[in-house]
Amino acid sequence: MPALVEVRFKGNRKDYFTWDQPDPLAAGQTVIVEVDRGEDFGTVSAFGQAAERKCGVGCSGCALGAVAPAPRGTVTRAATTEDTHLATELRKAEDDVRRTVMQRATAHRLGMKVSDAEWQWDRRKLTVYFTAEQRVDFRALVRDLAGLFRTRIELRQIGARDEAKRLEGVGRCGREYCCSSWLPELRPVSLALAKDQRLSLNPSQISGGCGRLLCCLRYEHEFYVGSRKRFPKEGKFLTTARGQERVQAVDIFRERVLLRGPDGSTRTVTLAELKEDLAGVPAAPPPPAEAPPPAQLVTFDEGSSDVSPERTLDAVAPEAKRGKRRRRRGRRGGRHRTPSEQPGDGAPAPNAGEASEAQDDPELPDDGE
Repeated sequence: MPALVEVRFKGNRKDYFTWDQPDPLAAGQTVIVEVDRGEDFGTVSAFGQAAERKCGVGCSGCALGAVAPAPRGTVTRAATTEDTHLATELRKAEDDVRRTVMQRATAHRLGMKVSDAEWQWDRRKLTVYFTAEQRVDFRALVRDLAGLFRTRIELRQIGARDEAKRLEGVGRCGREYCCSSWLPELRPVSLALAKDQRLSLNPSQISGGCGRLLCCLRYEHEFYVGSRKRFPKEGKFLTTARGQERVQAVDIFRERVLLRGPDGSTRTVTLAELKEDLAGVPAAPPPPAEAPPPAQLVTFDEGSSDVSPERTLDAVAPEAKRGKRRRRRGRRGGRHRTPSEQPGDGAPAPNAGEASEAQDDPELPDDGE
């Protein structure tokens, strides 16, 4: 059965391959591996069972991680002295390639920062890594570089953390970056981790060489969260032998709690003393439940408890309001006259009163008389 091999390349890039030969490979041995459209040069970092159980997703403590992903290809052979010499010459030439790519990118007016360049061992592929604040249209640049180097060109945009991992460096602790030395995976780090640990929120004090938050903020976060569960929350009022006291601050390392009394005085007690103090204070009795208010008889007229339909209607909708509602309905829809009320034969005219008064006047003589 073929053995699994973990091989590392330039810039802390790693991948998994299989080894079909009976002789095992040692860690640190250089090999030639089969990749897409050619061969590449790498160094063995784990072999066999160690590669199968290699941590691939990060872990806490010393627990083993997930199983390694499927192998990409096979290990062709062990590298010779000539292969190693050729790989060294390619690494020296990559600095000149990076400077040339930077000049061409400036000529094309592209807002990108070229971080690194990597030749494939057989010179059939050139990978250029760059960072940019936004998406970059580098199609014209790729055609220009392909005509210049006469090989396959691949431009890959990476983030600030990935750039620090490839270029390596020394952190404020005096040691090599965790991302480039041993950290298997770059996990996201948020500002909430610094708040939970009561650290300064000054970006210059909690940021790494990449300009992002320190990866080590995640290492002790679980310890802080688990330890604070044993302490009362800051700002909470506790009933102790001295009365109501407010929790001002907690010290999880020395297991001490700072309390503030109602008179403004402060005192520091240990967590064990605070628990004994709280256990010795009897629990306050619950407040008595309030009795529901007695039901009251609502009457419409003081001094009289007789309720009639007319009085009920007048209390709910007074007569003035009822008339106003009736008039409002009349204005909206109008009142429909019955046939007997229509003007015509047998119906009184609108000015019937005026006509009757005119008939009572004495007759005037004709002009002919």
